[in-house]
Amino acid sequence: MKNCGTQTIETKRLILRRHKESDADAMFKNWTSDPEVTTFLTWPTHKSVDVTKYVLGTWLPLYEKEDYYHWGITLKENGDEPIGTIHGLVNKDTDSVQIGYCLSRAWWHKGIMSEAAEAVVAYFFDKVDVNSICSYHDPRNPHSGMVMKHCGMKYEGTRRAADRNNTGICDASWYSILRTEYKGNTGK
Repeated sequence: MKNCGTQTIETKRLILRRHKESDADAMFKNWTSDPEVTTFLTWPTHKSVDVTKYVLGTWLPLYEKEDYYHWGITLKENGDEPIGTIHGLVNKDTDSVQIGYCLSRAWWHKGIMSEAAEAVVAYFFDKVDVNSICSYHDPRNPHSGMVMKHCGMKYEGTRRAADRNNTGICDASWYSILRTEYKGNTGK
């Protein structure tokens, strides 16, 4: 692996960039305060913008690390306001990464998260040189699984009662893609 940290990624409609301190109000407005967005997530709905500011404050120093990957999702047409987030957790032992994401409800079902996730998958294979990428979702949130499929991930199986989110103990449906399966594979 060649860790290179969170760099800006541009797609047709999006700019994925590092979060910044000034994002807190938009994050709170767009997703961290919305119980529908956080239903299947592992962190609680933020009750005030102060919680969002605190969490953001824990993320920002981590950008100094070359193996820290966490992007704010912004629409080119909307200026610099973040509407969601996507991140990757690196496993150095297996040269792999696990991605996770969430998006403002106002932008659901418009292909935004699929576009962001596809760009992040490409980034991890092309720049970071990972061997595999995985993700999982609560099966009661099938749209999250559709994002994984859109990125070329294959369904591996569902572990029963293997996770906990804001609904309680839940199943976890796992997906992954290997470097050898990635459409941008250059023959490595």
